[in-house]
Amino acid sequence: MSAASALYVGAVTHRRLRPRPHRLRYRVFSLLLDIDEIPAIARRLWLFSHRRFNVFGFDERDHADGSGAPLRAWVEALLARAGIDLRGGKIRLLAMPRVLGYGFNPLSVYFCHYPDGRLAALLHEVHNTFGERHTYLIPATPAAASDGAIRQDCEKTFHVSPFMAMDMRYEFRIRAPAETLNIVIRGIDAHGPILVAALAAERRALTDVGLLTAFLRTPMLTLKVILGIHWEALRLWRKGLTFHRKPEPPATEVSIVTTRGPAGALAAGTALAGDRQAGGSRHTRRRHRR
Repeated sequence: MSAASALYVGAVTHRRLRPRPHRLRYRVFSLLLDIDEIPAIARRLWLFSHRRFNVFGFDERDHADGSGAPLRAWVEALLARAGIDLRGGKIRLLAMPRVLGYGFNPLSVYFCHYPDGRLAALLHEVHNTFGERHTYLIPATPAAASDGAIRQDCEKTFHVSPFMAMDMRYEFRIRAPAETLNIVIRGIDAHGPILVAALAAERRALTDVGLLTAFLRTPMLTLKVILGIHWEALRLWRKGLTFHRKPEPPATEVSIVTTRGPAGALAAGTALAGDRQAGGSRHTRRRHRR
């Protein structure tokens, strides 16, 4: 078994900057999975299963287009539409596992590499509490990773929170998983930053002991996440924040972000690409239990 897959233990923080300050912090853990290793990992571990009930599990139906088809074929098809050929390079998925059969990931990140290890692209797969998902595919450019941190941005095209307007963009600052993992996302509207969300975690070996320790420290993680989202929404409502009605989901399930300009810098805007043939139906609804 390679070292491509691992357990990451840490915390998520959110800071709402305006119009009312709001802050939260939760302990979390995630799995970084080489998607080609998942069946072998499940055979190796007692507490982790692939598409079967266990303390921890992974099911492709929780991701991608929800069909349960192999993830590599789905990712490579999307990358091909962006003009990227991994030539068989590794694809690593950062996500929370199912816990006792229940799965929910506000954000899953696919790290897509060329055979020589260079990062080709990131896929940011966003899930909302209405059973919908949308993926932002952003190529990794040399300019975006000049100081070791991956910097990307895109326009928001997918509804997540009723207390956040659609007219905004995201800025990502990511340090690729190593001994530590750091992901910072800033939400920016016409008046400047409005939200900062961050994940900071440390690497652990993906073993039964590590998984059991994580479970005992943070039991029922995925249920805690979904309940926490609704609890924080109630707190925001009590603070009097504007409630935005849910719009129709985007016509395509994937936003392919173009990079252009000098030195490959990310453009301020995004080019949306996609069709129903590659992305499935207009939007994907999924159940957390199957």
